[in-house]
Amino acid sequence: TSIGDSAFADCSGLTSINIPSGVTSIGNGAFRNCRSLTNINIPSGVTSIGGYAFERCSGLTSVDIPDSVTSIGNQTFYNCRSISSCTIGSGVTSIGASAFTNCNRLTSVDIPDNVKSVGTSAFYNCSSLTSVTIGSGVTSIGTSAFTYCNILTSVDIPDSVTSIGSSAFARCTNLTSVDIPDNVKSVGTSAF
Repeated sequence: TSIGDSAFADCSGLTSINIPSGVTSIGNGAFRNCRSLTNINIPSGVTSIGGYAFERCSGLTSVDIPDSVTSIGNQTFYNCRSISSCTIGSGVTSIGASAFTNCNRLTSVDIPDNVKSVGTSAFYNCSSLTSVTIGSGVTSIGTSAFTYCNILTSVDIPDSVTSIGSSAFARCTNLTSVDIPDNVKSVGTSAF
């Protein structure tokens, strides 16, 4: 039912893995540094993906996070530089700090409505990101959440957002328009 912390960490020759449908949790660092891993199937029974679970899986090209998952841990996909496609399931309520940092081939992201917070540096240096949809349930955009997303041209901030963290969109040098809704109480230092 669970894949433990660091279970397959540093298995540098691992190219694929089939996770059975009975698994409900993937532990911290479970597949960390599996640099040859190109494909991962996360079954619909999984409810939590731990921090660092796929950190530095630099061969991973796409990921589908099922609706059953409620949380994406800190640095879960950190430095997964080949991911170009990511689907985040509708059950996710939080995206951890640096969850997708340096996923610099990721071109678009849809943050579902159930997500309440986008963590610190969650999409930091996703330098190919052209489109971001922020779900209607998000209340806070963390510090440096989208820093260095430098080909992002526009962002829709929903009415639910009350705070935009420091440097949240810093170095987004192609951002041409932003509408900050009435409910926003604070915009952090160097946010834009």
